[in-house]
Amino acid sequence: MDIKYMKRAIELSKQGIGKVNPNPLVGAVIVKNNRIIAEGWHEYFGGNHAEVNAFLNAKESVEGAEMYVTLEPCSHFGKTPPCVDRIIESKLSKVYIGIKDPNPLVAGRGIQKLKDNSIITEVGILEDDIRKENEIFLKYITTKMPFCIMKTAMTLDGKIATNNGDSKWITNSKSREYVHQLRNRVMSIMVGIGTVKKDNPQLTTRLENKEGRNPIRIIIDTFAEIPKSSFIYQNSNHQNTIIVIGNNVKKSVKQELEERMKVISLPEHNGEVDLKVLFSLLATEHGIDSVLLEGGGSLNFSAIKSGVVDRIMSFIAPKLIGGAQALTPLEGSGIDKMQNAIQVKEIEIMRFEEDILITGKLI
Repeated sequence: MDIKYMKRAIELSKQGIGKVNPNPLVGAVIVKNNRIIAEGWHEYFGGNHAEVNAFLNAKESVEGAEMYVTLEPCSHFGKTPPCVDRIIESKLSKVYIGIKDPNPLVAGRGIQKLKDNSIITEVGILEDDIRKENEIFLKYITTKMPFCIMKTAMTLDGKIATNNGDSKWITNSKSREYVHQLRNRVMSIMVGIGTVKKDNPQLTTRLENKEGRNPIRIIIDTFAEIPKSSFIYQNSNHQNTIIVIGNNVKKSVKQELEERMKVISLPEHNGEVDLKVLFSLLATEHGIDSVLLEGGGSLNFSAIKSGVVDRIMSFIAPKLIGGAQALTPLEGSGIDKMQNAIQVKEIEIMRFEEDILITGKLI
């Protein structure tokens, strides 16, 4: 029964996807006499936490009941009062917690406070499942770096475009719909200037029969070459677009960009900016907890080389196009020896009709 109720709490937590970043996904279930009497989840950033929403949804007294919550209840004042105090005041008899909150402001204090007030507390139910659902939050809160997903789409022979650069569409509509679900989940989407010039993308979220959140667009444009006719330039503002340029760009060009979008200026070396420095700034100064990297081969390899990529998501379509000069998902200088190849672990495989998605983590 414990697993059953915690699974329900996990399912509830997923309703916060795309709405709570950079907060975690949290669900809560209140059980009394083996009946669920209330449910709640963290619905949006700055709103009530899951535990409070569960209490508000209760149709009968919760005194003596048990709560199943995916993440340790908070014990500090943030945007909302401490959830642990509400639990104590409500006189619950027991609290089952999926995982301990790694946030230094919590980090076991909530659990200890419950125990100090004679509430039986059990920690570690479906921990792996909850950690997977909250991998973005866990990386962000413990390292002050965004969680980065590198998404690629290629043919069966490893090409991301034909010899003349045509790439629409490699994958089918089901695969593309799933990518838009990914865009809704993350806070930002990153491409290089080459992609902007070649594809003139919108980088927006388009979900069928559902309103989605557009991620913040991050453009890596070392020499400030973004075309003024591009969709992104024409539809940018300081809330939805960040452009990353080298520190040798002319002051007048930088000022013109600053009038239209956020500008991050970094030292450049051999035409590249330091992605590790950039990712740190995105987290600490801009509050961005996640990046969906949809770059070309050069930017992808730079990201891999700099160590900022956490997860690979590679769509493979059953098509063959060939071509010695056709582009591939990873370009750059490459790895010199097979024994030095970067390993991808925890492999999972999904199918979208004929397309295959292989996903895994870089360890």
